[in-house]
Amino acid sequence: MTQTHSEPTTSNHRAQRHDKSSEKIVRELFASADVTINGDKPGDIQVKNDGFYGRLLREASIGLGESYMDEWWECDALDVFIEKILRVDMKKKIQGSLRLKLLTIQSLVTNMQSRARAKIVAEKHYDLGNDLYEVMLDPRMVYTCGYWKNAKTLNEAQDAKLELICQKAGLKPGMRVLDLGCGFGGFALYAAEKHGCKVRGVTVSVEQQKLAMDRAKTKNLDVDIRVADYRSQDEKFDAVVSVGMMEHVGWKNHRAMMEVVHRCLKQEGRAVVHTIAANESQTHGIPFFEKHIFPNAASPSLQQLGKAMEGLFVLEDLHNIGPDYRPTLLAWWKNFEAGYASLDQKKYDRRFWLMWRFYLLAAAGAVAARESQLFHLVLTHVGQPQPDCRFS
Repeated sequence: MTQTHSEPTTSNHRAQRHDKSSEKIVRELFASADVTINGDKPGDIQVKNDGFYGRLLREASIGLGESYMDEWWECDALDVFIEKILRVDMKKKIQGSLRLKLLTIQSLVTNMQSRARAKIVAEKHYDLGNDLYEVMLDPRMVYTCGYWKNAKTLNEAQDAKLELICQKAGLKPGMRVLDLGCGFGGFALYAAEKHGCKVRGVTVSVEQQKLAMDRAKTKNLDVDIRVADYRSQDEKFDAVVSVGMMEHVGWKNHRAMMEVVHRCLKQEGRAVVHTIAANESQTHGIPFFEKHIFPNAASPSLQQLGKAMEGLFVLEDLHNIGPDYRPTLLAWWKNFEAGYASLDQKKYDRRFWLMWRFYLLAAAGAVAARESQLFHLVLTHVGQPQPDCRFS
């Protein structure tokens, strides 16, 4: 009897010591970021389950996000909390277990964004339901960073962004434009409606294609939205635009993407690439976002973009509107929170609500910490006169 009781008691003591050790480490790490556990400052978190500490150390971003979804902790200013911990480079201090490091190995040996895998992100994210995105986004259904220089509302910011891209691309009536990764058709419809262009959009999302074509037909616009892989495009266009797709291309396919733009762009034409960008080159994204939000997504660095377009294009202009993403994300969250009650509560349950809050506000915090950027690249074929393309 004595032996049977002593073994679990020893095991329990070890577990308790381990939990206390994990708590001590996490508290010290958070204190270095001016985050107090169970404190009352903006960005402080309230821990409701002591298992949070060990889970965070073992599973890094997945542990942080999933424990939030499990309501093990909460935070009134989640974006502030994420900004604070990123400003002290917490992601390099908490790297998690070997299992998480296998993501890097997998991304090095496998083309995670091959043609066969390209639709995974659509099935997981973009095809969740148009009802969700109609609640969250602006009326044009633009699911990319807005431009807030002279804007006061999300609608104004998205229109300003679309117009900015049109100006940079030098759009004129009658031009044929290719929109790679066209989403819900926001840019394609805008370019056709406001600039009289003939636009082909390409998306891997069936739901996006249906909504975009319905809207184009309603407005009688010369827009053709196709469900297709970007690599299938080989016709010539007066301008090529990609808004928010480069993040899904993957490091093994950056060059292939630029080659598509190169072969589809007429010699005298311009291309505009709008992409979230990382400060450092990476082969895969943040594990939590890989698992729950954007499978296989990884934002390119400037080095990776430069290597991909080397020998193909002249970079005429590089414009970083990264800080504009924070108000965009906060506006999306505000819309989602306000319209959540109108959504199917079985499909979008409490756990989904928490996941979506973590996604949008964590991304806003990362932008505030300058962890991610938003680049506009204007590209021309080598040998062409420099166009007037620097607009802001």
